[in-house]
Amino acid sequence: MSGTFKIVMQEIIRETLNARRLLCPLPVIRTQDKVKQLNTGDQLEVICTDPGVMHDIPAWCRINGHKVLESRSGDHEYIIVLEVGKK
Repeated sequence: MSGTFKIVMQEIIRETLNARRLLCPLPVIRTQDKVKQLNTGDQLEVICTDPGVMHDIPAWCRINGHKVLESRSGDHEYIIVLEVGKK
């Protein structure tokens, strides 16, 4: 069997966005702005103090084709890790 195969490996980046002390809709807006700077497959950890993000950011992800990998809360903080979908 002959042929040429090209494998492109992209480094997956994981960034953190500090959205503490921001109220709706600012955490979602800042998340959207940061995602625009990332590549497909990159991960973004968003740290917030507004409990509304536990609904708002996953809803934004569903609408925009991104995937929520993890969501957790504790110590008055709400953390969502998302994977950037195709742009």
